[in-house]
Amino acid sequence: MTDPRRTIPASATVSRWITPDGWPLRRFDWPATDSRGVLVFQPGRADVFEKYLEAFAHWHAAGWSIVAFDWRGHGGSGRPPLDVAHGEFATAIRDLAAVWRTLPRNKPRVLLGHSMGGFLALRAAVEQAVDPDALVLVAPMLGLRSPLGRFSAPVSRFLRDRGDPARLAWKTNERPDSRVARQPLLTTDVARYADETWWHAQAPDHAPSPPSWAWLAESFEATGALARDPRLATLAPPVLLLVADHDGLVDARAAVKVATRLRGATLLRFGPESAHEILREADPVRDRALSAIDAFLARMA
Repeated sequence: MTDPRRTIPASATVSRWITPDGWPLRRFDWPATDSRGVLVFQPGRADVFEKYLEAFAHWHAAGWSIVAFDWRGHGGSGRPPLDVAHGEFATAIRDLAAVWRTLPRNKPRVLLGHSMGGFLALRAAVEQAVDPDALVLVAPMLGLRSPLGRFSAPVSRFLRDRGDPARLAWKTNERPDSRVARQPLLTTDVARYADETWWHAQAPDHAPSPPSWAWLAESFEATGALARDPRLATLAPPVLLLVADHDGLVDARAAVKVATRLRGATLLRFGPESAHEILREADPVRDRALSAIDAFLARMA
């Protein structure tokens, strides 16, 4: 018997999709029969979409066609030279917009982003690079957790500009404090965490690496700019935010603050029972999250 968390569905396709500027993205398409619409899922930094096959199966069974891709420079979409002048996030939004243009327009289109994917999904909607009928942001990176507090942005800019901006900010793990194990930062569910390491063993070149100083500097600057953007207050599509208050990677308080600026946003908060990857958490957390997303999509429809 195959493990659905470790098997690409037979009716799904994984392709090498070429962007308008010629960059190959690793893309996942899983059409649904008599589809309710299309749900476009965007993973986090250095993620691969296979980590979320279990969630995809849930939404597909509910009638949604699923589209996902690894971000340029992350996962299986290759590692391009760093473009410091134009910014990684602007390029990512152009890629998302290009994929978005391939979607059918006769049924609802939902954009769902996790972590960095949540930040990029919201920014793309604010900039009108995409026009989703609804947005779901899961543990969105609307601020980063840092021991340096308000000094984080200037320190990261200083270190970016004092050497190769593409050099890694630290050697291992998701955070500079190597004493913090990676698994509890992501999920309390050991079995689901093991799925990630299994997928990385199948394709070692897709495995994550620590961020560069350029990525950190841009992240602090870009999330701060989005939080101040006056267009948040007039964003048209309804938004659901799922936030883990004890998230060790992104700043949950920043996400909650952004939620107050979004017209009619729905906010669901989790306590110490949830780490960063809410959709890959233990069943009580994951089931509550999926139920909230299902109810939100039902209201939207």
